[in-house]
Amino acid sequence: MTVHPTHSTARSVSRRRRVALYAASLLCCSAILTALPGGASAAPAADSPAPGPGTMAVAFEDQFDGPAGAGVDGGKWQIETGDNVNNHERQYYTPGNDNAALDGQGNLVITARKENPGNYQCWYGACEYTSSRLNTSGKFAAAYGHVEARIKIPRGQGIWPAFWMLGDDFGNVGWPASGEIDIMENVGFEPGTVHGTLHGPGYSGSGGIGAAYTLPNGQAFADDFHTFSVDWAPDSITWSVDGNVFQRRTPADLGGNQWVFNKPFFLILNLAVGGYWPGDPDGSTQFPQQMVIDYVRVTTS
Repeated sequence: MTVHPTHSTARSVSRRRRVALYAASLLCCSAILTALPGGASAAPAADSPAPGPGTMAVAFEDQFDGPAGAGVDGGKWQIETGDNVNNHERQYYTPGNDNAALDGQGNLVITARKENPGNYQCWYGACEYTSSRLNTSGKFAAAYGHVEARIKIPRGQGIWPAFWMLGDDFGNVGWPASGEIDIMENVGFEPGTVHGTLHGPGYSGSGGIGAAYTLPNGQAFADDFHTFSVDWAPDSITWSVDGNVFQRRTPADLGGNQWVFNKPFFLILNLAVGGYWPGDPDGSTQFPQQMVIDYVRVTTS
């Protein structure tokens, strides 16, 4: 994966995807951060009571309560803007609440549309699609704990939702040294399967280390909400879907490469359209498509 200059003074943030179908041609993926200040820690407020032994404390939570059409809480999230040339995604991530807004029923809705009302320019010319990407860089980062989100993903060829994390030291060490934890990714041609992946130095891009989870009986993830989570401890990360563990990774899985996951990471939610891994939308893809997030929560012991 390659980090490249953006269209403005904003710092770019790399974003990978495990590309099974296009491994030979994948260079990397990256998208634009509107800012990348130093991250906040997960330490509780000074007046917060300390959790007892064996209990879990909520370090970060957003239940997306608020009036319909409102934007996300700016104290918790920042909105990224721009396109993604290195992964050949087709969308432009718009500012504000144009493509990411509360629905008034306790959900955040990220919407991908086949439109370009702002005359946005992408790597391939006039952008064909808009969507949104949010992160907590500079607002929240944590090391270890239980990280989860309850999400109803969209569907369709070329649709690519994700819930993931980047090392909070990205601005200093770059990618992949910063590390990346993909909690959930789905590509539209696999409606019943999600992927969880680690990326780091020596195991990035198509060489990421991960596994897939498939729903039974031909079910599709877009049909209902599901809970995607990792349980993260020193030298260990375990992935679950709806409480069902489907993989655990430790330094022993890295073939001698460096484990870069014993430090704070920040959170990312996004809905991409097109790219090397999912392929582009086709005549069967319907728009708009929506990624509906009920909540995001991080608890630490």
